[in-house]
Amino acid sequence: MGKSLALVVILLSTVISGMSDGLFCMKLGDSKVQRADNGHGQKNCENCDNKKGIDITVLYTDVSGDVRTHTINSRDLSSSWVWENPDDGKHSTEKTEIELPPQKTMSKSENDIRPFFDQRKQTNSITPLKLKRQRLRQRRREKRAAELINMSEESELEIEARAIKRSKQFNSTARGRYSIWRIEYQNPISDSLLKLMKDQIVMAKVYASIAHSMKKIDLYDLLLKHIRETQHAIEDASIDADLQQDALDYAKAMGHTLSVAKDALYDCEVVGRKLRAMIQSAESSINVVKKQSTFMIQNAAKTVPRPLHCLPLYLATDYYLHRYHTEKLSDNSKFSDPSLYHYAIFSDNVLATSVVVNSTAVHAKEPEKHVFHIVTDRLNFAAMRMWFIKHPPSPATIEVQNIDEFKWLNSSYCAVLRQLESARIKEYYFKANHPSSLSTENENLKYRNPKYLSMLNHLRFYMPEVYPKLNKILFLDDDIVVQKDLTPIWSIDMKGMVNGAVETCKESFHRFDTYLNFSSPVISNHFNPQACGWAFGMNIFDLVEWKRRNITGIYHYWQDLNVDRKLWKLGSLPPGLITFYNLTYPLDRRWHVLGLGYDPAINPSEIENAAVIHYNGNYKPWLDLAIIKYKMYWSKFVNYNDPYVQFCSIVQ
Repeated sequence: MGKSLALVVILLSTVISGMSDGLFCMKLGDSKVQRADNGHGQKNCENCDNKKGIDITVLYTDVSGDVRTHTINSRDLSSSWVWENPDDGKHSTEKTEIELPPQKTMSKSENDIRPFFDQRKQTNSITPLKLKRQRLRQRRREKRAAELINMSEESELEIEARAIKRSKQFNSTARGRYSIWRIEYQNPISDSLLKLMKDQIVMAKVYASIAHSMKKIDLYDLLLKHIRETQHAIEDASIDADLQQDALDYAKAMGHTLSVAKDALYDCEVVGRKLRAMIQSAESSINVVKKQSTFMIQNAAKTVPRPLHCLPLYLATDYYLHRYHTEKLSDNSKFSDPSLYHYAIFSDNVLATSVVVNSTAVHAKEPEKHVFHIVTDRLNFAAMRMWFIKHPPSPATIEVQNIDEFKWLNSSYCAVLRQLESARIKEYYFKANHPSSLSTENENLKYRNPKYLSMLNHLRFYMPEVYPKLNKILFLDDDIVVQKDLTPIWSIDMKGMVNGAVETCKESFHRFDTYLNFSSPVISNHFNPQACGWAFGMNIFDLVEWKRRNITGIYHYWQDLNVDRKLWKLGSLPPGLITFYNLTYPLDRRWHVLGLGYDPAINPSEIENAAVIHYNGNYKPWLDLAIIKYKMYWSKFVNYNDPYVQFCSIVQ
C-alpha cells in the first residue's frame, strides 16, 4: 500500500432482511471525515481530502452469498461517495443505518497501532442479524416470565425440590488450580512436598524391613540410603519453604526407588502387617512421651522458682536480725469480732498471699471492716509476718498464724494427719526404687503432688476450731485475684446450707463420678454420680450451721473409710464434695471464674466481669509456665518496687 495508511473496513450485508446501505467515513491524520444525508438515502463523505489518499478495502457478500473484496483509493472518490444495495428491487426497502460514534482526533502514531478489530467489534455488535437475535431472546424471556407467573403451586414445589436435590449433590471443593498463569487462582499447599517425603520415609521403612527379611540386601541398603538422605533434607522443616533446595530431587529419587521396591516386594498382607506393627510401636512411644511430659510439667509446676525461694529467705533473715518478732501487726480485738468481714488464707507462698490481700483490700469499699487471717507453716511464718509488717494493708486488719502452734491439730484427732504420717503414704510418695514414680502405670501423676502432704491443704475442714468465735468466714486460695468488693457475699441467704460455692459441672464434666470411685458400694450407695461438683478457692462458710451439723465429724468419718485410697485419690476436693454433699449453696458464676491456670480459651468478658479469678491448674501466674495473656491480672497487684522483690529479681 506504499506510504499510505491502510484502513480495512468490513461491511457485512445480509439477504435475510434486505441489503443495507452503509457508508464508513474515517478520519486519519489531519483529514476530516463527515457524514451527510442528501435526503435520498445517500450518505455523503465530505472533506475526505487526504492528499496522499487512503487505500480502502471493502469486504462484502453479493446476493449469491459469495464473499467479494474491492479496493479503491480515496482520491478517486467524488465528494458524494455513495454505496447502494445492488439488488434493491428484490428485497425489502427497510434499511438500517450503522454509524460509528464520533472519534476524537488521533495522532499518526496512535492511528498506526489502533487495532482494526476494535472497529470490527463496534460494527458487528449492532448488525441486523444481532438485532434480530436480541428480539428473539426478548420474546423467549417474556414467554418464560408468563409461564412462571401462571405456574401452579405443585409445579413450584416440584421445581424447589429438584433445586434442593441438585444443591445437595453439588461439590464446591476447589479442584486444583484454575489457571497456571494467574496467581489469585492458585491453591498451593505449603507443606505438600514435606508430607510426601514423610510418607515416602514410612513406606521405605516398610519395604526395607521386608527386603531385609527376604535377604535382598542390595535393595535394603538402597532404601536405607534414601531414608537417610530424605531425613537429612527434611531435618526440622515444618513447611516446604524450610526444606533444602535439592529436596525435590531427593523426593524424585526416593519415588523411583519405592517404585522398584514395590515391583519386587509388594504383598498386600505383608505390607499391612508391617504398617500395623509400626502403628503399635508409634502409639507406645507416644504414651511414654506423654507420661514423661506430664511428669515434667508437674515437676516444673510444683518446684519453687529461685526468686520465690529467695524472697522468704531474706524476709526471715531480716525478721530475726532486726527483732521484728516483737512487733504486732494489727489490733487483736478485731480478730474475733463477728460483725466484721473475715477472710481465711492458708498458704506458704508469701508473694501469692500478698496479691490476694492487696487485691481484696484495694477493692473493698470499707477496708477498715475487713480482717485477713493468714495461716502458714513454721518454715514461712517469719517471712510472712515480715512482709505484712513492711506492707500492712491498712486500714484493713491482718493476722498471721503458725499452723504448728495449733496444739489441737494432732494425729489422734485428725484422721488425715494420721494417714500422712503413715508408712504407706511415705511409700506412695517416696519410693526408693522409683523416685520419678513413672513406673506406676495405673496412678495419675497429678495426685502425687507434695501439697497433699501439707496440712495447710486440709485445714479448711477445721474452720470452727481455727476461728471459734466467728459466725461466717470467706475462704480464699492463694492463687486467686479479687477484682470487686466482696462485701455483698456476706449478705447472701444460703438457705440453711453450710458452704457457698460456684458449681463447676458443665454437661457431663466435673460431676461426682469424676472424683469418686462409684464402683465401690460405699460411694454408690450414698451419692449420685451425676451430682454437680463445685470449686474450692472462694467459699463462704456458715460456721454456726457448720457446728450444728458437725461437718468436721462427717469429714473424719469419710477420711477413716478412705485409709487405703480406694474411694478417692489424695486431695481436698473429693472429701469436700462428700462432706458438703447436699449442704452446698450454688453461688452465681460471676463470683468465681476458674481455669486461668490451664485454659487459654476463657471468654475475656467473663474474666473482666468476675469478682474473683482463679489460677487453678499448673500454670500459676508466678511461674514461667503461666499463660501470658492472664498474667497481667495478677501482676498488677505485685509490689515490684519493694526492695526484697527487686533484690530477688522478681520481674513482671
